[in-house]
Amino acid sequence: MRLVLVGPPGAGKGTQAGFIAERFSIPQISTGDIFRANVSGGTKLGKLAKSFMDAGDLVPDAVTIAMVRDRLDEPDTAAGFLLDGFPRNVAQAYELDSVLGDLGASLDVVLELEVDNDEVVRRLSGRRMCRKCGHIWHIEYDPTQSGGRCDLCGGELFQRDDDQADTVRHRLDVYAEQTAPLIQFYDGRGQLVVVDALGPVEDVTERAIAALTKAIS
Repeated sequence: MRLVLVGPPGAGKGTQAGFIAERFSIPQISTGDIFRANVSGGTKLGKLAKSFMDAGDLVPDAVTIAMVRDRLDEPDTAAGFLLDGFPRNVAQAYELDSVLGDLGASLDVVLELEVDNDEVVRRLSGRRMCRKCGHIWHIEYDPTQSGGRCDLCGGELFQRDDDQADTVRHRLDVYAEQTAPLIQFYDGRGQLVVVDALGPVEDVTERAIAALTKAIS
């Protein structure tokens, strides 16, 4: 299975990607992992990407796409892969088509984890991180017994800037602007499968695996 996973921040993509990749015995590939591997490994592309990041600039699409191409050309992707974080827009979707075409492959399905904005804000703005051990709690879904202190180490809890409600809503606006056309693009191709991402993690995983199994059968 060659799969792309999309969904807004807070939809649970990272969690579901791991379960789905394990269920179908395919590698989970995120653009973040690809960047870190190239930069830490000192590859030619990694050094090029780092030069942009050090200058405070965005890494050009061409560099990102080249990294994705190299990763998809590795032997462990022969039976398929799960891409998380790429493509982010229609232009990148066409580039992915080109990359897969060069590799003699094609995309099978795009899975969208659907969750409404209010739930995303609730999930992300309720997160609290421990300054000492880094564990993440949630004031509603996973609260500590001691309020503002971590139950694991006693460290102070704080809310990250990215998890402020206003910041989360801005991130959702950016996601809608960039990714909504991408979802429409894949829907028009008949490749989109939408799964409700509300509810317990296990229930979402079960729905996702059932939908994907049906899509490729």
